[in-house]
Amino acid sequence: MFMQRDGETMKSIAGLRWLVVTLLVLGFVCPRQALAQVPARFYWKSLTGATGVPLILESISGNSNPFDPSRMVMAGANFTGTIALAGYARTFSLFDRAGMVALIEPMGRLSGEVTVGGNSFSQASNGFGDPTLELNVNLLGPPAQKSIPDALRYTPGFSVDVLADLAFPIGEYDNTQPLNLSQNRWYGRVGAPILWQLGPWVPGRRTTLELLPAAWLFGTNSDYVGQTLKTDPMFQLDSHLSRDFTDRFWGAFDVACYKGGKASVNGVEGEPLNNVGYGFTLGNQINENLALTVGYKSTVNDHGAEDLRMDVFMVTLMTGWHPIIEGERRLKGGE
Repeated sequence: MFMQRDGETMKSIAGLRWLVVTLLVLGFVCPRQALAQVPARFYWKSLTGATGVPLILESISGNSNPFDPSRMVMAGANFTGTIALAGYARTFSLFDRAGMVALIEPMGRLSGEVTVGGNSFSQASNGFGDPTLELNVNLLGPPAQKSIPDALRYTPGFSVDVLADLAFPIGEYDNTQPLNLSQNRWYGRVGAPILWQLGPWVPGRRTTLELLPAAWLFGTNSDYVGQTLKTDPMFQLDSHLSRDFTDRFWGAFDVACYKGGKASVNGVEGEPLNNVGYGFTLGNQINENLALTVGYKSTVNDHGAEDLRMDVFMVTLMTGWHPIIEGERRLKGGE
């Protein structure tokens, strides 16, 4: 009988508690901010019905508004930003496929100097940015984990998802200045997260290669300092090689490539992106419901005036829980 409390079963369940939180940890913001790069392990799968709530702090500098996922380069500009992001994520199953829905709200402060249309601006902005909703559903891979036995038997193998993001332009916006937390236009992303398991799926030994090809689509901002801002689609490829160091401590090497996204202001076109960013992520499970990650990301081919230049340092605290896991822990405590 499954509920029999032998040592091997209890060890597996203890590892599962850790995994439920870890699979939810990090990043609901990174598809929108911080080099628009998704963190490692974000699209790992967890038990259906799990909940995660992140608090993410970022310090960003560069020549592109860190609240703008189009990564529009402003030659000669210099921005700094401190951003806090609060989010909510929930896992579910759809026709026996694993899914996740997440909502993130960015807030913080930006300051910098920029020239637009021959006018120079030195300014600061603070408040709330555009909230973003994300939906992700697995297409190829193991079925959804609906119970503890499902989770104990789970190995990802090779899996492919489909995702869609949509940002709502309701944040702080001032049409007299170019640097804003809201983008005053609709934008979103479609992508296909890919997870490839390398080696055994055992806590402390897990290794994965993760890829995320995606396309960003942008509406028109018809009131950008009294002008019209349009942006071509931007194509992005994120990649992560992650590895467990212990049962609770892991690391990842991250690379992101950006192509396209040419912006035009009143018909005057800029240069399309053709940039590469790299970084690393370290994660540690503090306890059964709380995880900490730290990361750094930076562009590399950023010496030209039209090249994207950004440096990002990020700290994330993530709490997660599942009613089955919490109930099992209470039963164990009452023995």
